[in-house]
Amino acid sequence: MFYSRYFIPTVKETPSDAEVISHQLMLRAGMIRKLAAGIYNYLPLGLRSIRKFEAIVREEMNRADAIEMLMPSVQPAELWQESGRWTFYGKELLRFKDRKDNDFCMGPTHEEVITDMVRREIKSYRQMPINFYQIQTKFRDEIRPRFGLMRGREFIMKDAYSFDVDSAAADGSYNKMFNAYHRIFERCGLNFRAVEADTGSIGGSSSHEFMVLADSGEDAIVSCDACRYAANVEKAEARPLQPTVGVELLSLEKKATPEMKTIVDVAAFLGMSTDKTIKTLVYASDAGEFVMAILRGDHELNEIKLKNSMGWDEIRMATEEEILQITGSPIGFLGPLGLKRPVPVLADLAVQSLANTVIGANEKDMHYINANPGRDFAPDRYIDLRNVQSGDACPRCENGKLEMWRGIEVGHVFKLGTKYSQALNATYLDADGKEQTIFMGCYGIGIGRTVAAAIEQNHDENGIIFPLPIAPFHCSVVAVNAKDAGVMAAAEEIYFKLEKLGIEVLFDDRDERPGVKFKDNDLIGIPLRLVVGSKGLAEGKIELKVRKTGEVLQLPIEAAIEQVRQLVADALGCGN
Repeated sequence: MFYSRYFIPTVKETPSDAEVISHQLMLRAGMIRKLAAGIYNYLPLGLRSIRKFEAIVREEMNRADAIEMLMPSVQPAELWQESGRWTFYGKELLRFKDRKDNDFCMGPTHEEVITDMVRREIKSYRQMPINFYQIQTKFRDEIRPRFGLMRGREFIMKDAYSFDVDSAAADGSYNKMFNAYHRIFERCGLNFRAVEADTGSIGGSSSHEFMVLADSGEDAIVSCDACRYAANVEKAEARPLQPTVGVELLSLEKKATPEMKTIVDVAAFLGMSTDKTIKTLVYASDAGEFVMAILRGDHELNEIKLKNSMGWDEIRMATEEEILQITGSPIGFLGPLGLKRPVPVLADLAVQSLANTVIGANEKDMHYINANPGRDFAPDRYIDLRNVQSGDACPRCENGKLEMWRGIEVGHVFKLGTKYSQALNATYLDADGKEQTIFMGCYGIGIGRTVAAAIEQNHDENGIIFPLPIAPFHCSVVAVNAKDAGVMAAAEEIYFKLEKLGIEVLFDDRDERPGVKFKDNDLIGIPLRLVVGSKGLAEGKIELKVRKTGEVLQLPIEAAIEQVRQLVADALGCGN
């Protein structure tokens, strides 16, 4: 491709409304342009990277025996009402009526549509396992679309749906997709983790998120430094601490703690560390149920774990008035002793390890010291309720410690079970002719989001550093002086030789100063750059620069071409 005949509208200044680096660089590199909030045009350069990634996804989906199809973006409300998600999904679901006053929505996902198709077409156990996938435009009416392609309203997604005869067979389909996802992101040259995750509004029993590691990531994740365990912080498990043994249990005593409402203040006032205290929190469901959660003072409550343990759909902190009705105390002095109104009390596992601890006395300006679980208060259940911390012991291996990372979610796999097939009555006849419910899995990858995440992970002060497999071009050829006929002829010959080798080349033939060309080439992130100038040609050499490492080599022309071929072949996994 000749640069002068292509469309790459680069800009020097960083757009004021672009907050994250991928948004800034994709705008500056002429990859995308905003049409409306969270809705973008994909310009030629950006579309090339997206199509590259789509090709990798298709190859690995096909390799995993998934079958491509395409479903409509517009979906009838009846299917969503059948599944129960028409109201549950909330305002992110863009609803509208057609001319006949029928309700429709723009599909944010396609569980209902694919389940409806399967219930009509799949009748026998002999037709399964089967897995359908598509690459389709979705729409979610985000309340605050931001970060460019990272969190847009309209976006391109690969979604796949597996159908099996039972849970064990569904595990097999899930593992097949899990391994395919590993291959996809490995082929893209990305540093990522597959982490255990909460199933959220999609539902189901098992879930992994695929996270590209980046300092700008919205999600906190943990991984073990000694084994393969990794999890989203919402899901990450904490290994139970060893109970305190050999400690004399002191007598329970009420102490005045005037105006000491926080754990830090109370601990300092009583002359002890926060890990010797207990914090007490009260939460409510939308149905008006309440629960008290207690955990070690220096730990943070994981609301997702609490919600799941109660089997609630939604969770919120109780109001001051509700807390007063339950405990008889204002906020800051709550504890599990002497409640005015009985509610379930759930304790984090770490509470079991405490002795002679501090709890609120459910009385203004008062706390108990020397409180001991089992003797002075008895929670209804001990469960894992806290967020893990860096340095915590790994829950899966003996010697590992947990490390904290920031990640960008680019893929998610779910074992759905029968949530949608049961709601939509998707059944089959087994070998004995009995009707059974189909087991499902669903598997999504954000296409544009992955390209943006690759930029978040791979950039410098000069611009994008694309991993070669998803770079819009493998290599650029820069003619230093477009007015020098000899330079232009040599550069063009090199360009055509590379193209014959299957290398995707951007030939910068513009009549611009060398500095402008080099800055643009760095900005758009082409992995390899060949510079052709009169001085080098006089010696029979050209310059090869590797964008990622900054390495610069002066090589004979044929040697430079061969080096590019080899680097591309190695990056694409087709080297000798």
